[in-house]
Parts: sequence; C-alpha cells; structure tokens
Amino acid sequence: MKRHTANQVRGANLRVEETPRFSVVLFDLDGTLIDTNHLIVTCFQYVLKEKLGLDVPPEALYKHFGEILPKTMSRYCPERAIELADFYRAYNIANHDRLIRRFEGVSEALAQLRRAGVKLGVVTSKRRDMALRGLQACGIQEDIDVVVGMDESEKHKPAPEPVYLALQRLGAEPGDHVLMVGDSHFDILCGKNAGVRTAAVRWTVLDQAELEAVSPDYWVETPAELVRLILGQ
Repeated sequence: MKRHTANQVRGANLRVEETPRFSVVLFDLDGTLIDTNHLIVTCFQYVLKEKLGLDVPPEALYKHFGEILPKTMSRYCPERAIELADFYRAYNIANHDRLIRRFEGVSEALAQLRRAGVKLGVVTSKRRDMALRGLQACGIQEDIDVVVGMDESEKHKPAPEPVYLALQRLGAEPGDHVLMVGDSHFDILCGKNAGVRTAAVRWTVLDQAELEAVSPDYWVETPAELVRLILGQ
C-alpha cells in the first residue's frame, strides 16, 4: 500500500477514491478527539498535592498520558495506587464537564467520515462510563459506533487487545484497511501490535520525539487533514 506523509497529504489535489482508503478508524480519546489536557493535569496535581504533598509540574505529568490510571499512580506511591486512583476519579467526575472541550474541527471531521461510510470507534485508557460522558459532553457521541474502555479488556495499551475488541464489535478484522489514530506512543504501539496502520496527531502536548521513535505510518496536523488521509484525497 502506498503511504503518504503528512506533507504529501496536506494541500494535495488528489482524486477522491471510490471507497475510503481506510474503512475502519479507531481513535484514542483524550488528547485526540477531546481536549482533556487541562482536566487531567489539574486532577493529577490536586491528588498528588493533597495525598502525597507533591508539587508536580505539567511537563512531568504529560509523559504518563495514555497510561491506565492505577499504573500512573503506582509510579508515585505503589502501596496507595488504588486509593489515589479512586481519589483522582472522584475529583475528575466533579470537574469533568467544566474543564473539557473538543478540539476544533473534530465534530466536522467525524461527520464527514460517517457520511463516507467509515466505521468509527474509540479505544481509550479511560473507564468506559467516563469515555461516554466525555463524548456526550462534547456532542460527538452519536458519531462513534463503538467505545472500548480500559475496564473492558484484561490487557491495555500498548497491548493489542483493546483494538481487537473494538474490531470484533465492528465486525472487522485487522489489516491495512484499519487506521489507529492517537496522540501518544501508547496509541501507536497498540495499533502496530494489532497489525493495523497508525496515525499520530500533531496537536498532542506530549513529547513528539517519543512518537517519532515508534514510527507512526502517518502524521497529521489537523482533523481536516486526517479526513483527507482517510478518504484518500
């Protein structure tokens, strides 16, 4: 399959293919479809300060984005990881809708992909109930066909199981017709381990060097550019 770099996709006037280049697209949620960066940092800082007396700058927290919550908390206090995770979730729930928003262009991109017949799923390291709440709060829940949360699989990103589960629910198989889109190296490795193509988004706040190190198949600058990639324009 011929691959295009982000520069080749952006601004290209290519013929639209009769069918999309990718018939199934799986998205990470936080940092990819929904801007939860401020929410996540606020929650971590509050919990770590209140429970452990730690002042942790945002840059130190970004590298944990995409991990499941208990694993991140175990890095700061292994013996209290579950307690810290529960405290985080309670604070997150209380402040969730106030501090999140969707990225510009995401709603329009999802709607265009649905019109083109692309099957859309979310594979997230959040619990399913909070993932659904975030999608609903940002007005994009109806655009997503399936959601796989961290509480629905035994293994998590970067293991391939969450992608396999999403594809099973969509009635699809892994392959070059599937694209995994994310903002962290966990997302890219999850897609690669599942045998699907991968795309990294440039609007991530995470260290892009870590993303480059895992060699995503594509880079995209904007949701509109992502649509062009998926549809083969």
